[in-house]
Amino acid sequence: MGFVLQTDELTKKYGKQTAVNKVNLNIEKGDIYGLIGKNGAGKTTIMKIACGLIYQDEGDIQLFESSNLEKNRKRMGCVIEQPALYPYMTAGENLIYYDKLLGITDYGNVDEVLSLVGLQNTGKKKTKAFSLGMKQRLSIAISLLGNPDFLILDEPINGLDPSGIKEVRELLLKLNSENEITILISSHILGELARIATKYGIIDKGVLVDEFQAVELKERCKKCLAISVNDSEKAAYILKNNMESEDFKVFDEGKICIYDCLDTPEQINKELVENGVLVSKICLEGNDTEAYFLKMMGGSQ
Repeated sequence: MGFVLQTDELTKKYGKQTAVNKVNLNIEKGDIYGLIGKNGAGKTTIMKIACGLIYQDEGDIQLFESSNLEKNRKRMGCVIEQPALYPYMTAGENLIYYDKLLGITDYGNVDEVLSLVGLQNTGKKKTKAFSLGMKQRLSIAISLLGNPDFLILDEPINGLDPSGIKEVRELLLKLNSENEITILISSHILGELARIATKYGIIDKGVLVDEFQAVELKERCKKCLAISVNDSEKAAYILKNNMESEDFKVFDEGKICIYDCLDTPEQINKELVENGVLVSKICLEGNDTEAYFLKMMGGSQ
């Protein structure tokens, strides 16, 4: 697939405070990469470095597997901190203004981009009359003017109501699947991020704590019946043959996690005890995604 953004020991300091500490980020072509962390964890700093808005103190960065950042930043679009929208201009006029700033003289891309973000029917409506969700989609439209391969979005759903969040979510999925745009996105709304991200990076106090695929998240948050027994070998035999459980794991010290008979704990307990296995504990374990993220980010927000 190839990498779109890689950082190597990326570090940024403000005085004595280290905002980003030796971060190794790996974003592949086609990813929707969710960057997760509390306020002040270093998310925006990493994004600003990638976009060339600020510079790192240590470490290296590669875009599209190249160190020629100036050339490859032309293949990027970004929304970091709300771009200025001119309230008395229409969506189209705003886009023409930003085309001019980018040195684009053919404004044929305006209608195309408006259609892409679902604002093609706003006509002469001034931006000041737009909902927050529409303004956010217009901000994303501005970032698409240069026809980017890679989009960086800092908190694009912050402050939106549920319908605005849905609009932006559907737009990002469409840009990723139909236009093949790789996306780096940060958000506080962890449950929402879990609906679109294909890969995650978790950052805490400037340190990248973990980086993993979305499929791994499902595995990590899988619910199970955890039982503690005095004879795990015998218990495993009973689970397989008497309870017809296909999906369980045996751990050290007599712990077994059962993933497929979650709604029959009393039946499992009865079957084991009647067959001479002592059960000292039986309980439901597992995280929802939000609880898991919060734990990885260093506790509650």
